[in-house]
Amino acid sequence: MARYIGPVCKQCRRENTKLFLKGERCYTDKCGYDRRPYPPGVHGQRRAKFTEYGIRLREKQKVRRIYGMLESQFHRYFDMADRQKGVTGENFLNLLERRLDSAVYRMGLATTRAEARQLVRHKHLQVNGRAVNIPSFLLRAGDKITVRERSKKLSRIEGALEVSGRREQPDWLEVDRENLTGTVKTLPTRDAITLPIQEQLIVEFYSR
Repeated sequence: MARYIGPVCKQCRRENTKLFLKGERCYTDKCGYDRRPYPPGVHGQRRAKFTEYGIRLREKQKVRRIYGMLESQFHRYFDMADRQKGVTGENFLNLLERRLDSAVYRMGLATTRAEARQLVRHKHLQVNGRAVNIPSFLLRAGDKITVRERSKKLSRIEGALEVSGRREQPDWLEVDRENLTGTVKTLPTRDAITLPIQEQLIVEFYSR
């Protein structure tokens, strides 16, 4: 499956906000965005003027980069949300948060979503007792996420748990850090997603 392998700090600079794509490094003085808080490129320090289209494009790109997806997969989630009953924007964020790699990141087992995706790919996680290696696996209420017994001593997981206190724990996930398990208590609501996202702009972008 295709994925972005370029410099991630450049993505934060392009979106003019911290996306926390490098985990703990983003909290230190080595953060690329803190050192150069302007868009990359030779004209990056010029004052930018965005059109109405540009504002919606940048919001869409920001969210796509937060969740680490390419355009085709991101757009497919929007189409799924658009077909569901209810508010399209809220349905869209609900689907993104229910991804297994996103839930593993929320549990504090990884410092970034990219790291969480790798843990899932390498079969370190189980859902309801069965190994799952699909990062886009959609969780449902009542699903239980566990770390496989052979993977509980991974230094990467232990290191992530030590610093996970920096992030807010979502109330739709019940996490047992001692046993390295998480239970989906309920599907995530819009209020439970505290990321700085204006989903309506994304809806307007794809509905134009």
